[in-house]
Amino acid sequence: MRVEDHSLLPVDWAPTFVGVTSTSGRGDRIRAMIRRILLLALAGFLIYLLWPYSVLELKTHNPRTTSLIELRKKEARAAHRRMKPEMVWKSSSQISPNLAHAILLAEDDTFYQHHGFDYEQIRIALAENIVKQKFAYGGSTITQQLARTLYLRPRKSILRKAKEAVLTLYLEHTLSKKRILELYLNVVEWGPGIFGAEAASQYYFSKPALELTPDEAVAMASILPSPRRWSPFSEKAFMARRRTQLTDRMQKAGYAPITFLDGDPAAPDLSEEAAPVGMNGLQTPSGRPAGGVADASPARAAPLPVDPNVLADQ
Repeated sequence: MRVEDHSLLPVDWAPTFVGVTSTSGRGDRIRAMIRRILLLALAGFLIYLLWPYSVLELKTHNPRTTSLIELRKKEARAAHRRMKPEMVWKSSSQISPNLAHAILLAEDDTFYQHHGFDYEQIRIALAENIVKQKFAYGGSTITQQLARTLYLRPRKSILRKAKEAVLTLYLEHTLSKKRILELYLNVVEWGPGIFGAEAASQYYFSKPALELTPDEAVAMASILPSPRRWSPFSEKAFMARRRTQLTDRMQKAGYAPITFLDGDPAAPDLSEEAAPVGMNGLQTPSGRPAGGVADASPARAAPLPVDPNVLADQ
């Protein structure tokens, strides 16, 4: 039997055989395949979440109905009630700046700074809910609320929250802040069968949304997010506190009413690039952070008071 001397071969020498690969090479290919499978699965999941929703159309077309409107119609049919939803579309320039201002201060005071999610407000809401040991406050931005209203159902689940998160990012990536706010003001629920600023203004104050005064705007904004349970004219203590606090925020903003009219030299620039970081994320005519706060990192305003026995409609 012949014995070969391998002492003269390189120390890293190893015999190779046709059709046999090293263990490390095989492992790398397996890991690469797993990564591709996971990426395809993620892509498929995102397609599943977004496929039914035509967000791109919202850039140039106004929605004729919403998921929430269809749900309310279904609920009315089940209860053998007649319901004819009232929603009259108006452009941004046909809605009072007072109302837009009140909505931003009440619902999403850093609308022009965030990209769909206000993590600080979520933290504040969670802390308040833990202290009260019940769901008393929400932390949803206007974009999140718009995603729910347009496409989803109020029923809470992990899948719905996942869809809401993806749709929120999609809306923020696809639409301008101006368009998102315009959509919100036209589709938000403002009472039984009442949707959008124009229908609500006619219902509560018998006037066009463009003519709403600051006090009327505060009254309308104060009933969100439970407009089917709350009234702009309610004298309950918690509603009075909401209106008082919101009025105080409006006064502390200390600037002319915001406007959507392009090219108006007297109006503050509400573009996401121009809006400074301030207490409420808005800008004054002088360019100071709204709220009259000089500190670059002022404390956030606490959520408006909510009836502890009433949950949000959405």
